[in-house]
Amino acid sequence: MRKELGMMAVAGLLTLGLGLFGCAGNDASTDQAAEPEATPNETTAEPEAEPAGDPVELQVFAANSLTKAMAEAQELYSQQNPNVKFADTQYEASGTLNEMLGAGQYADILITASKGTMDTAVEEGYVKEDTRQTMFNNDLVIVTKDGGELVGQDITLEDIAAGKYTLAVGDENVPAGNYACQSLTTVGGYIEPDGATGKDATGKGGEFSETLKPKVTLGGKVGDVCKYAETGEVDIAMVYTSDVYRMGGVAICSVVPNDTHKAITYPGAVCADSNNAEAAQAFLEWCMTDEDCAQIWEKWGFELAQD
Repeated sequence: MRKELGMMAVAGLLTLGLGLFGCAGNDASTDQAAEPEATPNETTAEPEAEPAGDPVELQVFAANSLTKAMAEAQELYSQQNPNVKFADTQYEASGTLNEMLGAGQYADILITASKGTMDTAVEEGYVKEDTRQTMFNNDLVIVTKDGGELVGQDITLEDIAAGKYTLAVGDENVPAGNYACQSLTTVGGYIEPDGATGKDATGKGGEFSETLKPKVTLGGKVGDVCKYAETGEVDIAMVYTSDVYRMGGVAICSVVPNDTHKAITYPGAVCADSNNAEAAQAFLEWCMTDEDCAQIWEKWGFELAQD
């Protein structure tokens, strides 16, 4: 009898243990099910980028000698400012750019290759005078065909005036041609109506000397002038240092003395009829202050003007 009661007690204890075990298992399952699952909506979202601004397209009128440098600068600016794009930039002789504006063509920005042409733009009301600033400086050089027989020779203005070489210069619409003629007045190679010479000369309205006249070929663009020397059509040409970088194919014989012509500067300004004056002014300021852009100007032979 005691044996039967003992066995019944053991059986009862086992039954109670199994019951408690089952309850513990059910509680664990319930706890796991109660844990909330993470949902995509509860993850922390990254802040949205600030909008770049309203889309703007700028139309630039620029001197021919800026062709390659300006194209690189505009590409960099659009990378930094995705909302700003550039229309097909017009590269022409500075005088031609003024004629285009005078004929009613639209532009947001004008950059010329001489102070005189920007003076005209201000006088004619093509640009806003209070936005005008001198952007770059340049040098006038005498070049010849790269690899040609004149490479390494120090050719002087006196040599040119004496008729020793055939010469290419820009016509009166091309500032580089004006500077060349100003320089030639100092040695009698170009005569202005009022007899002005050097920095007092305009490089316009005069005539080449009888000795030099048959030796001269005029070009409508400074790039064309450079090409005449590159192809050997003329012995030498008078162009900007920057033209040697952008055109290639020519070598510098000598630098024309700066005291024989007016300072070679590139003024820029916002056009009077611009519909994007604020964006245009921002681009001009960036051209003068951005460090990466400064490397572009230097690469193509331009020196940033100092205040």
